Amino acid sequence: MPRLILLRHGQSQWNLENRFTGWVDVDLTAEGEAQARRGGELIRDAGFHPAVMFTSVLTRAKRTGALALDSAGLKDVPVIEDWRLNERHYGGLTGLDKAETAALHGDAQVKIWRRSYDIPPPPLAPGGEWDFSADPRYAGQTIPDTESLKTTLDRVLPYWDSAIAPRLRAGDDVLIAAHGNSLRAIVKHLFAVPDDQIVGVEIPTGNPLEIDLDANLKPVAAHYLDAGRATDLPKVSE
Repeated sequence: MPRLILLRHGQSQWNLENRFTGWVDVDLTAEGEAQARRGGELIRDAGFHPAVMFTSVLTRAKRTGALALDSAGLKDVPVIEDWRLNERHYGGLTGLDKAETAALHGDAQVKIWRRSYDIPPPPLAPGGEWDFSADPRYAGQTIPDTESLKTTLDRVLPYWDSAIAPRLRAGDDVLIAAHGNSLRAIVKHLFAVPDDQIVGVEIPTGNPLEIDLDANLKPVAAHYLDAGRATDLPKVSE
């Protein structure tokens, strides 16, 4: 029975500053580093030894994974990076202060952009400070200029099917260190969470979510390793 652990990156500098981050490559705060190390301790205490760690190309996820593996005593685990595990692209909201954006556009509109399943924010204008089209990490790729959770799932799922699921089917335990929305997309897929409910599923920072899977990669059990923290957990089908 393969085991999968999903680990959301620790607090980033823009989390602290309450800004829309998306694909901007900001680093962890000291608190975020501590959260990552704590996640690694929980992974160690659970006796989890992944055959591989998948992560995004963004520093906050990569460093969270590296710090967790180091804290767990698992420095030998190979790491695979891919942009398709990036955070959701926040389009024209990228870099903006969330409170100021709400004051400008209204709380109701910002809530739609942030929490609806299939309504993305306005697209990112080309040629600006946060235009990622020239970033060498995305060379040769067709990258979005904005995303909803639905379109985030549309890019995460093919990578899951082509790269991650085969490792699990082979019996490997897998760790994924990524972002709130890319991990939420995986949770939606695995647990068949309805469209109108997935936006309410919060994945906490630095608290590893262990999912035990059957041979068909259907969840048979799931729990957060830090059981003392309040969390939202999808139901496992009987």
